[in-house]
Amino acid sequence: MLFIGVAIAIAVGLALLISADAGSLVGLTQTQTAQMVPLLVILFGLALVGYAYRDDLSGVAARVFGELLPGQAIIDRSGGTVTFRAGRDGHFQINAEVNGADVRLIFDTGASAVVLTTADAERAGIDTAGLRFSVPVSTANGTGRAALVRLDRIEVGGIVRQNVRAFVAEAHALDTSLLGMSFLETLTRYSVSASSLELVD
Repeated sequence: MLFIGVAIAIAVGLALLISADAGSLVGLTQTQTAQMVPLLVILFGLALVGYAYRDDLSGVAARVFGELLPGQAIIDRSGGTVTFRAGRDGHFQINAEVNGADVRLIFDTGASAVVLTTADAERAGIDTAGLRFSVPVSTANGTGRAALVRLDRIEVGGIVRQNVRAFVAEAHALDTSLLGMSFLETLTRYSVSASSLELVD
């Protein structure tokens, strides 16, 4: 719709400039008016090309957006689809809300559940001092222990789940929180390519 509106505006401007009195109405000489006509023709053509290739251009825009703001969701509300672009390290960073707190997660199908660092858990209002770290876990930092918890609410790109099973890793056992299977298995589907992650509510 944006491309159509631009094309119509340019076409109207072109028609006005071509008309005999248009130049004088806006304070342009005949020479200046003649010079404006090719520019408007080019702009009109670009607007039409943009409209014809709008789907391809939206994909390019999404990729640029993802590169500039890693972790930011690209949301298609009509299809309930959320897309994330891979970061430079190949990981999918995901900006989420856990119990209302902003938390950055890493997509990880190898994690059986959502796993929070101690700092992120505390940010989400979990009393980590009262947790029992009795579950052995393997992380990038080696082996450690975690505590089983329930998250009241987690939101990823507008996809909301409540009462989600999760773990809180003991201090220094984990560098970054993980978006694991206890959230992913509630989705209709999820798919991964070399550069994008798609989650479908």
